[in-house]
Amino acid sequence: MSNLQTYIKNHYQKDLADCSNEELYLALLNYTKAASAQKPVNTGKKKLYYISAEFLIGKLLSNNLINLGLYDQVKQELADAGKDLIAVEEVELEPSLGNGGLGRLAACFLDSIATLELNGDGVGLNYHFGLFQQVLKNNEQTAVPNFWLTEQSWLVRSSRSYQVPFAHFTLTSTLYDIDVPGYKTATKNRLRLFDLDSVDAAIIADGIDFDKTDIARNLTLFLYPDDSDRQGELLRIFQQYFMVSNGAQLIIDEAIEKGSNLHDLADYAVIQINDTHPSLVIPEMIRLLTERGLDLDEAISIVRKMTAYTNHTILAEALEKWPLDFLQEVVPHLVPIIEELDRRIKESYSDPAVQIIDEYKRVHMAHMDIHYGYSVNGVAALHTEILKNSELKAFYDIYPEKFNNKTNGITFRRWLMHANPRLSHYLDELLGRDWHHDAAKLEGLLDFSGAADVKEKLEQIKAHNKRKLARHLKEVQGAEINPDSIFDIQIKRLHEYKRQQMNALYVISKYLDIKAGNIPARPITVFFGGKAAPAYTIAQDIIHLILCLSEVIAKDPEVAPHLQVVMVENYNVTASSFLIAAGDISEQISLASKEASGTGNMKFMLNGALTLGTMDGANVEIAELVGEDNIYIFGKDSETVIDLYAKEAYKSSEYYAREAIKPLVDFIISDTVLAVGKAERLERLYNELIRKDWFMTLLDLEDYIAVKERMLADYEDREGWLEKVLVNIAKAGFFSSDRTIAQYEEEVWHLNN
Repeated sequence: MSNLQTYIKNHYQKDLADCSNEELYLALLNYTKAASAQKPVNTGKKKLYYISAEFLIGKLLSNNLINLGLYDQVKQELADAGKDLIAVEEVELEPSLGNGGLGRLAACFLDSIATLELNGDGVGLNYHFGLFQQVLKNNEQTAVPNFWLTEQSWLVRSSRSYQVPFAHFTLTSTLYDIDVPGYKTATKNRLRLFDLDSVDAAIIADGIDFDKTDIARNLTLFLYPDDSDRQGELLRIFQQYFMVSNGAQLIIDEAIEKGSNLHDLADYAVIQINDTHPSLVIPEMIRLLTERGLDLDEAISIVRKMTAYTNHTILAEALEKWPLDFLQEVVPHLVPIIEELDRRIKESYSDPAVQIIDEYKRVHMAHMDIHYGYSVNGVAALHTEILKNSELKAFYDIYPEKFNNKTNGITFRRWLMHANPRLSHYLDELLGRDWHHDAAKLEGLLDFSGAADVKEKLEQIKAHNKRKLARHLKEVQGAEINPDSIFDIQIKRLHEYKRQQMNALYVISKYLDIKAGNIPARPITVFFGGKAAPAYTIAQDIIHLILCLSEVIAKDPEVAPHLQVVMVENYNVTASSFLIAAGDISEQISLASKEASGTGNMKFMLNGALTLGTMDGANVEIAELVGEDNIYIFGKDSETVIDLYAKEAYKSSEYYAREAIKPLVDFIISDTVLAVGKAERLERLYNELIRKDWFMTLLDLEDYIAVKERMLADYEDREGWLEKVLVNIAKAGFFSSDRTIAQYEEEVWHLNN
C-alpha cells in the first residue's frame, strides 16, 4: 500500500491537510478496504461457519488499521498534517448489528479466528436499524431507529443470492461481506450478512413501530423485533429461518466448490450455533441434503457430525421454545423433519425433559441442538457445571462426552490497544510487544509489583482516561462529570438478573447517608449504561428510577458535590471503550447462578478496574486468578441461590422488613422521587421488589452495600489499590479470546486436522 497522503492525492486530488474529517473518514474507509482486499481469503479445506443473530462489531476503522499493521503510520501521517485520528473516527457510524454480550463475543471471536489464521466466517443478518437508538427523555427510555447504513460503508455487496422458501412466498436474498483481517496475518476471513433488497424503512411509523405482517419489507429492519404479540413472534421465526436457510445454502455451495460430494460434507464444514437463534439450521440442512439425494438417515448423521452448540444462558425463559403451529405457519416444510427428529428421541428416551416437542406442542430449540449436534459448551467454568449438574443434567446423563467448557474471552486488540492506547504503549515499554500475540505475557507485569514509578504511571493513565470520558460525555450528552471522583460503572443490558436495581438502591443508601451528614472521603460518580427491550416493562422501570435519582441528586446542593448518577445514553461499543478505560469499580453484581459468563468483567479487569461482584459467571475465574485480596466479592453463592429457588424459600417481604432495607425501598415511592418521576412506573417497581423480587435483589443488598463501602475506603489507600490494579492487569491474559478460540479449535472444530 502507498502511504495515506499519496492515496488521497491519487484518488481525491487533494492534500491530506486540506481534507475535512468527513472526507478523511471516507478516504480512510476506502484506503483500509483496499489494504484488506489485497489479502487473500483463507482457503483451508474445512471451514467454520459461526452463525449468530448478533455481531456487535463496533466501529471498524481503528480496529482494522491495527490488524492491518497500518495504525501507527496513519495516526502519524494525520498528526503531521494537523489532523487527529480520534476526531476522524467520530465521523464513523457504529454498525447496529448486535446488542449485548452475545454479539460482542461473536465479534471478538471473529477477530481471533482470523488472527489464529483459522478458516472461519461469521454468518448473520444485515439489520438496517439494529435494536434501536435509545433516547432518554422525561426520565424514560424512548426508542427510535438507529440509522447506520450509508452509501459508502464496510459492506461489500456479493454476487451470491439464494431463494428462501416460506409457507406462502419465496424471498430472494442478497449477501453482503465485511472483511475480517486478523492481527498482522497473511489471510483474512469475512462476516457474511444476508439481506433483502425489498426491505423498506418507509413502513416504520412512530418510534420503532412497523407493520409486522409485511415480511418482504420488514424482515431485516430490526434486531429482535418486539415479540410481545403473535405477529412479533412469527417475525422472529421468519428472521431466524431466513438467516439459517441462507447460511445452509452457502455452506453447501462453498463445500461443493471445494470438491465435496455432500456425503463428506462434515469434512468440509463445521457449524457453531451461537445460542438458540440459529437452531433451525439443523432441520434446514437435513432438508437441503435430502433434496439433493441423500437419504434421511445419512443426512441426519452428517448434520450431527458437523454441528456444535454454545449455550449462553441459565435462564429457562431465554431458551427458545416455539409453538409448533407457529413453525407450521412460517416454515411448514421443516415441521415434518422436526417431528421426525422428535420421534427418534422419544423412541430412545422416555424422559419428557429431553424431548424436542413437549406436551404443549412447543419445540425446544436447545434440545434439538443437543441431540443433533456433537458438542455442547458453556461459556464459563461455573456456567458449564450448572448446565451439567442442574439445568441440562438430563442431557448430560445421556451425552457426557458432548459437554465441554469454553470460558469466554475478549480481543485485546480492541479492548486494550484501541480502547486504552496509553496503557497499551506503557505495557509495550515494560514488557515488549509479545503480549500482542500471547496475552499470557502480561503476567510479566507482576515483576513490577511494589514499583512506585509503575503505580504512579498507572494512576496517571487512569486519570487521563477519566478526563477523556468526561470530555466525551460532555460532547455527546452534555453531562458535566467530575474527573477526580471515583468512577463506579455498571454497563450491560438492562435485566433484573443483572440487578441494576440493586445498584440503584445503593445510590439511595448513599444519598440518604450524605443527607444525614456522612460525607464520603472522595466524590463518587455512578455510571449506568444499557438498553431495555421495548416489551420489558420492569427493565424500563429500572431505567426510570435511575434517571429520577440522577435528577434528584443533581438538584440537591447538599448531595450533588459528593455523588452523581449518570445514565449513558444509547450505550454501545464506542461508549464502552471510553467507560472501560476510565473505570475504577467494575460492577458485576448478577444473582449468583444466573450470568453465564460476562465479558465486561474481563474488559474492566484488563484496563485496571477492580471487580465488585458475586461469585457468578466468569467472576469465579477472575477471583481464582487474582486471589481474594484483589477482588471484592459479596452475596450468596450459586449453591445457596439454586437451593432457595428449589425450595421456594426466598421471601422478599421478609428482607424488605429489615431496618437497613425498608427505608431504601420506600424511597422509590417517596415524595422526593415522585416529584420527578411517574407514579405508575415507580410503584410497579416498588411492588415488584417487596412482593416478588425474582432475582433476589434484597437477599444480597446489605452485603453489597457493606462491601462497596469497604471498597471505597480501600480506594483511599492509593498504594494498596494500585497494587491490586497491577495484579488484575497482569492476570487478565487468560481472558483473551485468542485462548478461547484456540481451545475451540483443539477440542471442537478440528479445522486444521
